[in-house]
Amino acid sequence: MVVLTVYYGFRRSEVCGLKWDAVDFEADSLIVRHTVVKGVSRIEKDYTKTKSSYRTLPLLPNVKEYLLELKARQQREKALQGDCYHHNDYVCRWPDDRPLAPDYITASFRRILQSSDLPVIRFHDLRHTTASLLLSLGYSIKDIGDWLGHGDYATTANIYAHLDFRRKIDIGDKLSEAITL
Repeated sequence: MVVLTVYYGFRRSEVCGLKWDAVDFEADSLIVRHTVVKGVSRIEKDYTKTKSSYRTLPLLPNVKEYLLELKARQQREKALQGDCYHHNDYVCRWPDDRPLAPDYITASFRRILQSSDLPVIRFHDLRHTTASLLLSLGYSIKDIGDWLGHGDYATTANIYAHLDFRRKIDIGDKLSEAITL
């Protein structure tokens, strides 16, 4: 969940809803087209939050390698568990193939951070991290919004893409070079 979210800036519902049939290892792409949300119970949807949230992204080489290893591990678990195995097509799931609940992602991420003595952030903040990294790498707000599946680029600019302090220092240095007192 974390690996996919850091690289792709997925919403929690998107990473919970990613299915193997949306990952094309031959075309090196993945499609965000299914979500899982929490209402009174776990709700699976064959659509995304917005029209722009439905998107095709490149399957990055290191993510492809990670997913191939994950798929092989899941196949081994399936073989070991036989009839006890719950069958579903979700990428992120329990070892016995039961789907993960969105709330579990939030709670487990927090526990992992705490047990690792890392600053506690929300799982959703990984989406902001992806946006900020893309901005620091020089990508436009439109590019970042498309990657994240935003329909309105103002959302990307005003909420998600944050300049890091090094970038502000760089801006200040460039301004100092351009302006002479």
